[in-house]
Formats: sequence, C-alpha cells, structure tokens
Amino acid sequence: MLARNLRRLALVGAGALAARAAMAAISRSPAAAGLDRINHHGQTVSLKEGPAAAIGASVGAALSARRPGHAAAALTAGLGAGAVGLYDDVVGAQPRHQAKGLKGHLGALAHGRVTSGAVKIVGAGLAGLIAAALIDADRPAPRRGGRFGAVANTLLGGALIAGTANLMNLFDLRPGRALKVATAVTSPLSARDDLSGGIAAGTMGAATALFPEDLGEETMLGDCGANAIGALMGLSMAARSGPLLRGVLLSGVTALILTSEKVSFTQVIARTPVLREIDEFGRKPRNP
Repeated sequence: MLARNLRRLALVGAGALAARAAMAAISRSPAAAGLDRINHHGQTVSLKEGPAAAIGASVGAALSARRPGHAAAALTAGLGAGAVGLYDDVVGAQPRHQAKGLKGHLGALAHGRVTSGAVKIVGAGLAGLIAAALIDADRPAPRRGGRFGAVANTLLGGALIAGTANLMNLFDLRPGRALKVATAVTSPLSARDDLSGGIAAGTMGAATALFPEDLGEETMLGDCGANAIGALMGLSMAARSGPLLRGVLLSGVTALILTSEKVSFTQVIARTPVLREIDEFGRKPRNP
C-alpha cells in the first residue's frame, strides 16, 4: 500500500513539475505574445497554459508506463490531441475556419469547407485510435468476436479517447472549470496501481499545477490543453475497460456532447447551487 501511494505521488509530482517547467519555457519564448486572447470578462489571458498542460500531462502519464508501447500511447493521445487543439487555437479565429459546435464543423466539412475544428476532430480521432491500438496490443483479445471483436474494441477505445478530448473542451469556458472537472475525474481513477491509474495520476498532477494562473484569469487551457487532458482521461478509462464498459462510457460521453449542442452547461451550473459554488470556488474576486 505504501509503495503504491508513493508511486502515485511521484507520478502526480512528475506531471506537475513537467507542466510548470513547460509553462516557464513557453513564457520565455518570443511566440508567447501570439497566444494572448480576450476571455469572457474582456480580460487578456494567455493560451500558453494549453501547451504546458499537454506536455506536463503527457510526460507524467508516459512515466507511468512499464512498457514502451504504453508510453507511446500516452504521448500519442496527449501530444496528438494537444497539437490539433493548438492548431485550432491559433487559426480558429479566422473567418473561414469559424463554425459553432460539433454539428457546425461537420456540416461545414460536408459542404467542402475544412475548418480548423474539423481538423481537430479528425486529428484527435486519429490520435485516439493509435493510442487505443497501442494499449490493446499488449492486452488479451476479447473473449468473443475473434479478430472482429478485437478491432471493434480498439475502435471503441479510440472513439472514447477522442470523445473525452472533445468533452473536456466544452468545460473550458470559465476560469478553473475544466481543471476542476479533470481533477475530480482523475483523482479516483488514479487509485489503481496499473497503467490506468498511472496515466490518471500524471494527468492530475499537470492539472493541479496550473490552477493558480487559470483561476487568476492569467492563462487558460484553450483547445490545446483541454483536448490533451481530456484525451489522457479517456486513455486512462480505456486502459481499464473492455468492449462493454468502453461502449457504456462512450455512450455517456456522446450523450453529453450532443446535449451541449442544445443545453448550455454554464447555465445549468449557474442554476444549480452546489455546482455553482464549486465552479466559482477559488476564482479571482470581481467588482460588482
């Protein structure tokens, strides 16, 4: 028990240290100025938190691996989803790339217009599929379905990873919200002393290390950080589940994404006292 707890703390620390180191390096880079954006309060914030989160969470998760293929899966999921998210952060404001929601990006693609959001969807899907294939390569094949069952299992895993990447991005609309969701999900997932728990612990470390600037409205995750953290959360879930559980989890994630097309999560949180208190906890006080 003690060894397991120490290993968990070490992975949390590794993710946190990697995220803080990446944040410091990005802050010194000349490219940092190009990452400034205006948030919902009209305040200038930096998207540098996104690459820092992607690097920190990916490194922390990869260090949990006991096999090269598992480390490659963590790096592929986190850095792959983060990279296409960063692309969307950088070019998504251009008029020809603008569309609203998953339906909007897919609709634009159906009409021959490739938006940055569509690139992100396809890229995150590909990263998720590769990551799922890497972790499934070292696992016993499903008892039923033979090769078809194994392929279906990997497809479910890839879709789950991509889906959680997209879902996490939907929470990055207020300071600290996405990081709170990530911490709440990864904390129980990290309890196991296996690949799943290690990925969650490294991801949690990176998320918790970035709270001060995010809550202080100095930085934000953006698509890069939210997608990376979400993809690694999905990888942690996929690493501990078979076809049935992957299907159930994917159904839940898909339902939330589709619901967001019609219902505002921000409004639901604002109308629910407990969720509102949690959502606002730790944020910088604002003048009335």
